[in-house]
Amino acid sequence: MLNVSIVLYNNPLDEISLLVKSLRESEVVSEIYLIDNSPVRLDTLDSLPAKYIFNNKNLGYGSAHNLAIRQTIEQNVPYHLVLNPDISFEPNILEKILNFMNNNSKIGQLMPKVYYPNHEIQYLCKLIPTPFDLIFRRFLPSSWMRKRTYKFEMRATGYDWVMDVPYLSGCFMLLRTSALKNVGLFDERFFMYPEDIDLTRRIHRKYRTVFYPEVSIIHHHAQGSYSNLKMLWIHTVNMIKYFNKWGWFFDQERKDVNRKISKQVFSK
Repeated sequence: MLNVSIVLYNNPLDEISLLVKSLRESEVVSEIYLIDNSPVRLDTLDSLPAKYIFNNKNLGYGSAHNLAIRQTIEQNVPYHLVLNPDISFEPNILEKILNFMNNNSKIGQLMPKVYYPNHEIQYLCKLIPTPFDLIFRRFLPSSWMRKRTYKFEMRATGYDWVMDVPYLSGCFMLLRTSALKNVGLFDERFFMYPEDIDLTRRIHRKYRTVFYPEVSIIHHHAQGSYSNLKMLWIHTVNMIKYFNKWGWFFDQERKDVNRKISKQVFSK
């Protein structure tokens, strides 16, 4: 009923093993794909109850997940879960989420509530970003951006009710396979970072993209581009590609969607 793909790049073996073990404790999981972009093959991963695919090069995040998603489509499995390796959760949440998806056929994508290990909420429900939200703010003091970030991350909602969100994080993307057949897979022009924005946005055009706080996960999140100059460069280049595709300052769809979502959620 559900296939899972996890893209790896030099991740700790114990982290991967725990996640696979947790997934295998769920009765709804069919195949688990470990797509390895690391420079060196980790042979011990062959022993895990998952399909291990070593790419022998770094294909990028979206391209690697697409390898598994295509298998899900060929197998006619109704759902595909894109998952970060640094995620942990109780296995029974998957059955709860699928029940909700099965009862709401217009939903194309879903993300649960996400916490840091210290149980603080991660604010991963966002409006469609402008260049100011994704590029320019990186070089400005956070105090200057507080009010704008509060709105962009939809914090006024309290993150405590089911709501439609046009940009959901790529750390946990439960995707309806029929929606992917309709709108397409990850855009492989993006090596890293904006592929989740792009895909959620395309799904949101035709389906509901939903935040579902009835269940939660833990995300051991590290913002590599804030501390690593190489990652910052990769982040910036790919964001430029994203805005070249969708529009920098003249993006009517972004304006319309953000206005509609803001009207819906902030009037609650």
